[in-house]
Order: sequence, then structure tokens, then C-alpha cells
Amino acid sequence: MTAYKVTIERTTECPTAVVKADTTAREFPRLWPALLDEVWAFLRTTPGLWTDGHNVFLYRPNAGGVGLAVEAGVQVTGSFQAVGRVVPSKLPAGEAARAVHTGPPAQIGAAHHAVRAWCSQHRRELTGVSWEIYGDPDPETHDFDVAVYWQLQTPNDDPSDAETAVKD
Repeated sequence: MTAYKVTIERTTECPTAVVKADTTAREFPRLWPALLDEVWAFLRTTPGLWTDGHNVFLYRPNAGGVGLAVEAGVQVTGSFQAVGRVVPSKLPAGEAARAVHTGPPAQIGAAHHAVRAWCSQHRRELTGVSWEIYGDPDPETHDFDVAVYWQLQTPNDDPSDAETAVKD
């Protein structure tokens, strides 16, 4: 099993072009390629909106009573008018626990598990929102470096939580 280094970061909002879907963890692996294809088809017709952004997935578990509310998309340079199912969104700003997965995307769940375990061990509460930012594939192995983020509750999110940031 890969050992993951978990760090705490203050993230900034990042504009994205996404297609939103309600799904389940089981269905999502079959769904995401079509969602990203829609976003990339839109970006190819919108010069300047994409320069060097990466694929992203944002997850909101249990949102609206479904198993998983997901946004599949790409980092972009700014906001835009929605076209069809492709809508503007943002990766969230705030404190997040982060680990980087290097290897086959099918094994990314281990990085999510490592972040959640680290947060539990360090008594850091999660909001339930997580996201992944995919780096460029390795030309030889076709593996990705994927940054996995889990948003942390802050004292402003929960007045009963007066803990300060944990740095590792």
C-alpha cells in the first residue's frame, strides 16, 4: 500500500466548466467519461476559456438525497454563459486536507481513505465536500498525479469547534 503524505492547505476558488450529475459511487466510473467529453467539446468551441487547466471532479456526498452529487469538468480562465449542460462552477476556497496519488487512477480511493484517516486521527472535521485535480498523464506509464482534497470545517462552519489548524 502506498504511503500518502497529508497536508493542510488554504485553497483559493478556481473557476471550472462542469457538467453536474447525481449518481452513485458504483455508477460514476461508467458516467464520468461522457461528462468530461461534453465539457471538452464545449471548450474546443470557446477560444481562450481553457489555457492549461486540468480535469477536475468535485463530490458532494448525500446532496439532495442522492448517493453522490458530482461536478465533472475542467479548470478554466473565468466564468462564462452556460451552454447546454455545461455550466460555470468553482472549486471551493478554504482549508482542505490534501494528498497526492501517483499511479493508476483506479487506485485513487486509497488517497481518499488516507486523507479521511489522517483527519480522523488529528480530529479535523470534514464538510463532506471533496475534489480531485488530475495532472497530465505520464507519457510512458499513462499514470496521473492526482491531488485529492477534502474540505475541512473551520470554526466559522461550526461554532462549537474552536480548534486551530493542524500543520504536518
